[in-house]
Amino acid sequence: MPEQRHSRSIYPGSVYQSGVPELVLASIRQPGDEICSDVYIRDGVVAAIIPSQQRPTSGGREAARVVDLDGRYVIPGLWDEHVHMTQWALASNRIDLAGANSAREAAAVVGSHLAGAGAPDAAGSGAHAALGAAPTLVGVGFRDVVWPDLPSLDLLDGATQGRPTALLSHDLHCVWLNSAAAERYGVSVDRSGLLREEPAFELTRELGRLPDTLVDPWVQKAGKAAAGRGVVGIVDFEMTWNRDEWLRRIAGGFDALRIEAGVYPQDLDRAVAEGMRTGLPVDGGGGLLTVGPLKVLIDGSLNTRTAHCVDPYPDGSHGLLTVSAPELLALLVRARQAGFVPAVHAIGDAANRVALDAFEAAGIGGRVEHAQFVRNEDFARFGRLGVTASVQPAHALDDRDAAEANWAGRTDRSFPLRSLVAAGAKLALGSDAPVARLDPWTAMSAATARARQDGRGPWHAEQALTRREALTASTRGSGRLRVGDHADIAVLDGDPLTVSDADFAAMPVAATLVAGRFTHGGA
Repeated sequence: MPEQRHSRSIYPGSVYQSGVPELVLASIRQPGDEICSDVYIRDGVVAAIIPSQQRPTSGGREAARVVDLDGRYVIPGLWDEHVHMTQWALASNRIDLAGANSAREAAAVVGSHLAGAGAPDAAGSGAHAALGAAPTLVGVGFRDVVWPDLPSLDLLDGATQGRPTALLSHDLHCVWLNSAAAERYGVSVDRSGLLREEPAFELTRELGRLPDTLVDPWVQKAGKAAAGRGVVGIVDFEMTWNRDEWLRRIAGGFDALRIEAGVYPQDLDRAVAEGMRTGLPVDGGGGLLTVGPLKVLIDGSLNTRTAHCVDPYPDGSHGLLTVSAPELLALLVRARQAGFVPAVHAIGDAANRVALDAFEAAGIGGRVEHAQFVRNEDFARFGRLGVTASVQPAHALDDRDAAEANWAGRTDRSFPLRSLVAAGAKLALGSDAPVARLDPWTAMSAATARARQDGRGPWHAEQALTRREALTASTRGSGRLRVGDHADIAVLDGDPLTVSDADFAAMPVAATLVAGRFTHGGA
């Protein structure tokens, strides 16, 4: 997304002549700095950054609220560039299957919930519960691509005792159903019990249709947790007409984050008719809600072996191209005419080639979401065409075994962060929550160390970023607080450029501000 700058005239080294600042963050350092400075904030904007030894004895400091940060470090507030916020909020209230190492283990986890003190029914199907039927059990996070056995209808039926059950894969591209759930939702499944791609998305949306009074507090909690990690904004790609949901939440008190709400092709005509375009603030959004990109999914995922690839998977397939090249070109031309920045989901190397071809033919820049697997000859095209690579580094660690199994001999160009940067591409880091945690420090740690904090060695360390590069890609290209910026700020207890890898991954965040207002800490 283009960086937004404040238009008011700034006098470096001083506060606005029109009055005193509302807030002074005293005794701060920026990463790499040795001396302390004071940050002056007025009208939600950084008005001045002055070395603390040059602190004026008058002229506004004594009249402002002053927060002494005692030498802590400040950075521009962090953005998660790819989130499914409702799904992330729901995931924490569903059965966690991330630790299941086989289909049998996943079924056993569900069975133990049924036999125990009560499964998390609140995140099931509220509509059926209201009619007196047992809510659908919903689990999340399974990774069947690395399981030694296969999911099956019989296996899940045997574990669930007739209780409707739907299990969502970690990447949301696959749902494993039992017979009772298939009957309840009127879907047809084969002996595997699996739905993939669009049928899976449709059922996932249906499972998320819960009362607003239930979901909105979960979203509120998730937003506050994100602010606690230094996050000031997210790009929300929830697969629905998202604007009105956010207007309701903001009217109900949500104020933890800035939200850029994505639009999908099925809603593009409606958005254009209502005067929406990427980057415009939404009336009634309290200054927090703007229109996000146009999201277009053109292939599947690695976990489901539906990412569209040049070379075949071990089973001989090449994945799926879910939007044809002519259809994609037409959508991108429409986006250019309507003022929308396109964000094209492309994971496989063949899908990335199709996406880049369409950007070039349409004469428009934009974003490729994921860019997990790229041909060597296509790296330079990102920079040349002005296409941002919106990437999720934690996926490289979660999917390394799946990549080695399915892209054997070619993983040197999977999750290729260094190759993209070296070719002149701009990176934007995110989580794809709930696929990974909504925590930019997790993403930045994965990008820089290429290893979890679990003792397992780095994977393709040659593709790592520097910490400064990771910070820049998590702060919309800024990396360092500057006069004239929105006062969206994260206050840290350590220098992110020099702390240990473990401390970097778990970086303590003392405070977070959005437009000069504390959303975390600040007491």
